[in-house]
Amino acid sequence: MDRCDWCKGDALYIQYHDEEWGVPVHDDRTHFEFLVLESMQAGLSWLTILRKRENFRKAFDNFDPGKVAQYDEIKIAELLNNSGIIRNRRKIEAAINNAQRFLEVQSEFGSFDNYIWGFTNGKVINNSYTNVDQIPATTDLAYVISKDFKKRGFKFLGPIITYSHLQAVGIVNDHIDKCYKKTTTI
Repeated sequence: MDRCDWCKGDALYIQYHDEEWGVPVHDDRTHFEFLVLESMQAGLSWLTILRKRENFRKAFDNFDPGKVAQYDEIKIAELLNNSGIIRNRRKIEAAINNAQRFLEVQSEFGSFDNYIWGFTNGKVINNSYTNVDQIPATTDLAYVISKDFKKRGFKFLGPIITYSHLQAVGIVNDHIDKCYKKTTTI
């Protein structure tokens, strides 16, 4: 079975590739989870984040944006002492801030899903690449969305992280052409 080359060699990566990456998401909690995890990943490998994912789910109340938006200094201190997650104050504070902004977007658009998919009119962007080296780190679309995130007050969601989000939640299908998931995620 052909897969994208980036996931080979680790069972957790393969599972993530086969079951999640590039599969269209329309659930706000899942969107929020990926936004937090992707912002935590800045400067680290995605595999590091995947290995800590269950710890993040426990530490961040299963990524309930309503709960995360209420975190205070006591909760921040607790998170900074949690060795199972990335203990970076700026990233933790960004997650709290982003939960607050996420709720504002939900209020304005009815859901975060309506907002984020609105940038492509609800359509998946199917790219065509023969190998992973051709996949860009970001695109014009990611720059547009990242700029809008920034305007709305989101933190740690630059164009590269934004593009990772678009790939993860299936707005962009960047599975390479020979990958069996290329046509099964459309």
